[in-house]
Amino acid sequence: MASGPGTPLRAQDLEPRAFSPVPVSVNFAGVGYGYSFGNVLLDPSIPLEDGEGTVHSLVGAYVRTFSFFGMSAKADAIVPFAFGDWNGVLAGQDTSRTTTGFGDPSARISVNFVGAPALEMPRFMTYRQGTVVGASLRVIAPLGQYDHTRIINLGANRWTFVPRIGVSQRLGHWNLEAITAAWLFTANPDNRGRRIEQDPLWTIQASVAYLFESGAWIAADAGWGSGGRPAVDGVPGNERQENTRFGATAAYPLTRRASLKLAWIGGVSTRLGTDFDSLVLLYQYRWGGGL
Repeated sequence: MASGPGTPLRAQDLEPRAFSPVPVSVNFAGVGYGYSFGNVLLDPSIPLEDGEGTVHSLVGAYVRTFSFFGMSAKADAIVPFAFGDWNGVLAGQDTSRTTTGFGDPSARISVNFVGAPALEMPRFMTYRQGTVVGASLRVIAPLGQYDHTRIINLGANRWTFVPRIGVSQRLGHWNLEAITAAWLFTANPDNRGRRIEQDPLWTIQASVAYLFESGAWIAADAGWGSGGRPAVDGVPGNERQENTRFGATAAYPLTRRASLKLAWIGGVSTRLGTDFDSLVLLYQYRWGGGL
């Protein structure tokens, strides 16, 4: 399941074990809380100097696993709700905003097309993972809170498409994973009367997880992103993003069906773009599939 809320944090959300195989016909529902602080902004073209913000977010998520022509697959949907405070300097003047509302919801489909056949729970119990290769496509819809007269919003007023491909390798209790992705943006047609376009943002991520016999697991991950230069009314800017982020995740089974997950994501180096830290707590419940 997704590692955390899909709130205004957007690109480079680190997600360990994203392509680990699971049995088919299983449902997951989750509720989570996230806290982020720092330069938490959606749009790199925003000319906000010394920008700082704090964002509290709540998220609801649902995941369903299924067979896709004999390959294991899953579909998920995430709906975020957030409230935050921002302040900074705009055109030499101090500015601030407090806002509450829904962020942009997202939906994703993932398919493991190598090394992870679609298995019901009885057969999955005897399955041993080796090398798994998969791909996914995430779509973020412009349905969140947006006021075209304001500089900071919870919604982006544009579609975002995130294709990615990943490799997962199991070695005893260890799970290694590498993922590459592209964040592709449509234009925002109205941001304070301006048309905002943005080049693709390219990312890579690597993670290592240790799985305990009890079902608990811990993971560390790192990600790097580059690109995303904006253009305002057709005029390209110089704000090409480049940053490196690290994260850590711990998951613990509360019962046979319920689990709790705690994740941290932090920025290590940022040449340009969002620079923030996040803490996420997620409760997850699963059913179906003979569990």
